[in-house]
Amino acid sequence: MKITWRPRPFKHRRLQTAFAVAALAAAVALPVTLLSVGGGVAAHEILALEQAGFQITVSAGGTHGIGDAHGLAARIGQIGEVAAASPVLAASVDLFAAGMGARPVLAEGVVPDEFAATEPPTETALFPNPLPLGDPTDLAHFSNGTYAGPISADLLLSSPLSEALRLPVGSHVTLSGTDVESSGGAYTVTGTFGLPPTLLGPTAADAIVLPLSDLQQLTGTARSNGSAGNLLDSADTIQVGLVGEATLDPNAVQAVANQIQQLVPYYGVTSLTQEAGQLQGSEAILTGFYVALSSVSLAVGFLFLALVMVRRVESERTTIAIRRAIGVPASQIAAETVGQGALLAGTGAGLGVLAGYLVVASLQRWGTADVAAIAGLATWVPTTLGLLILGGIALSLPASGLATRAALKLSVAESLR
Repeated sequence: MKITWRPRPFKHRRLQTAFAVAALAAAVALPVTLLSVGGGVAAHEILALEQAGFQITVSAGGTHGIGDAHGLAARIGQIGEVAAASPVLAASVDLFAAGMGARPVLAEGVVPDEFAATEPPTETALFPNPLPLGDPTDLAHFSNGTYAGPISADLLLSSPLSEALRLPVGSHVTLSGTDVESSGGAYTVTGTFGLPPTLLGPTAADAIVLPLSDLQQLTGTARSNGSAGNLLDSADTIQVGLVGEATLDPNAVQAVANQIQQLVPYYGVTSLTQEAGQLQGSEAILTGFYVALSSVSLAVGFLFLALVMVRRVESERTTIAIRRAIGVPASQIAAETVGQGALLAGTGAGLGVLAGYLVVASLQRWGTADVAAIAGLATWVPTTLGLLILGGIALSLPASGLATRAALKLSVAESLR
């Protein structure tokens, strides 16, 4: 006799169970993905603030809004607990190399010693130490605001720019505040620096660093009329680093920030403790938004589970009626229904956590560079994941309650007909 194997038909109940588990898994995977990635990005930014080489930033409205930058930095440096005050000017200039036309570059003017003292470790490692920019204090060329002192004419090129233009250390270039080469000055490349990886956007590879007073003269921000007008000495920001344990003391940081604010009542003075607090507040708001968004999917999962549980009771009405007729307590039937709901919800929630992890891992591996970088910051907090699973199980209780109510309301006589 020939035996033919035939696959067992996929029962409707199994299909309902699979759909219920899948719905709950999808409902849990959304908050897992949102909370892990969002929390990771926020934690990364807070850590970056805590590890920054400076704790206070002075800024002003408008373009290059800080005036008397050298003098103000010196006065800030006299405040107790201040280790360094670094004025920074950023501007676009044109670079001319032999045989090439104008190349727009982003220039940063700095005071070498102060700049090195206020950069975070992740960025100082990208620069030569010490910075080969001539006068480390930038006071010789500044010459008490006359800009009549000897100019160092040194600059650092970003390594991508140096390679692209084939300008090794020792090369000579011309920098100009306009696209006219004859209006610029000759500079020597004395070093190169690397570029830090960026999180949310491409890095400007065409970048140079030179002394603050040099860039001020190139861009017309030294004096109002070349070298004869009123003193401008402009900068965009002044970054202030504190000494020793004061860097980690919010009260000390705020006290120094208050003293600086008294020096410059019309400038903005921001401490990184304020930024960290604002970032933490924003994280709390985003977390609330994530939870609210996720509640929609969880509600859908709950409704699907409730529907499946009630339909299961209806399909087993005869079995339930027989059990009640032979004296099985209602509490036992209710406990079994609750257990079935909790098992479905727990399985769905566990698979949802796994699905969320796989989504983030997929983004890290196959996403675009920016997406992969953001996904790579995801944090997996066991407590949060555990609460999500427990929350999924807790959602099964109302659904099981509806199914239990339906089971106990069945008429034994009618169900046995």
